[in-house]
Amino acid sequence: MKLATLKDSTRDGRLVVVSRDLTRCSEVGHIARTLQAALDDWAHAGPRLGEVADGLETGAQPSQRFHEHEAASPLPRAYQWADGSAYVNHVELVRKARNAEMPASFWTEPLMYQGGSDAFLSPRDPIVMADEAYGIDMEAEIAVITDDVPMGATPEAARAAIRLIMLVNDVSLRGLIPAELAKGFGFFQSKPSSAFSPVAVTPEDLGDAWDGGKLHLPLLVDLNGNPFGRANAGIDMTFDFGELVAHAAKTRPLCAGTIIGSGTVSNKLDGGPGKPVSQGGAGYSCIAEIRTIETIETGAPITPFLHFGDTVRIEMKDKTRHSIFGTIEQTVAKYQPGARQS
Repeated sequence: MKLATLKDSTRDGRLVVVSRDLTRCSEVGHIARTLQAALDDWAHAGPRLGEVADGLETGAQPSQRFHEHEAASPLPRAYQWADGSAYVNHVELVRKARNAEMPASFWTEPLMYQGGSDAFLSPRDPIVMADEAYGIDMEAEIAVITDDVPMGATPEAARAAIRLIMLVNDVSLRGLIPAELAKGFGFFQSKPSSAFSPVAVTPEDLGDAWDGGKLHLPLLVDLNGNPFGRANAGIDMTFDFGELVAHAAKTRPLCAGTIIGSGTVSNKLDGGPGKPVSQGGAGYSCIAEIRTIETIETGAPITPFLHFGDTVRIEMKDKTRHSIFGTIEQTVAKYQPGARQS
């Protein structure tokens, strides 16, 4: 089952069920007006939404055309957004760029920060920033949405609480991160609003690509129309989503609608740093990673961070080359004081 939120005059939009080929959708206000409402009553709403999804595929369900540009992020705002860093290869490389040591514990316990969840960007919204000097970077990731998760849940119980999977562009401001982390209190200004894929998908709809905790497909990242990243999300993931969700729930319960991110998808190559797509590698899911490798190899980074006018595209396709979640496509734009923001 695929679910999306269409924009309307409210902050939370209206929930629709989307066909597997992403061409049609059905209104489901009689079941749940919003995705959060459905998640709050998933035991009852989930099966009813599934019946609509089945009817949509057979033609028995009334439908309308689904346009991705009309979609907000599946949850336009959420009670909680916590982003992990499950691909420790990425953490190791980016810390090298900051001349920061890599504690051994990073390989045995997940990193996680709590991000802003009060206003997510829509998947086609621009990334609006005041200054290119902030070091604007994309981070292509996988994210899950959970049901209620009790405090102290095991990884097995946490996996069973995963209701939906989606993609995310976790925008990072690399120029602000070092000074902010040096204060010893974590990210804030360096982590602006994220954008999620137009569609969120139930685990069973992913078939054997989803093993219960990892999504085994390449994450396609393009920069200005050129292939930038093709890393497989199921490879080199040190902590699966069960472990990430359980980590988040160690000292607190998680409410239905909690979003947990994987961190930047990153693959090694022959045990070492990856290579660009143009050189036969899997590429990168963020610019910071290639800049770190360039620094290791040449003594200085070469690839610039995002400029105004640059466009990032993030997508994932199934084995038949059809888009699963729809496309995140965002252009970096200069913030104009007084201008209306999305």
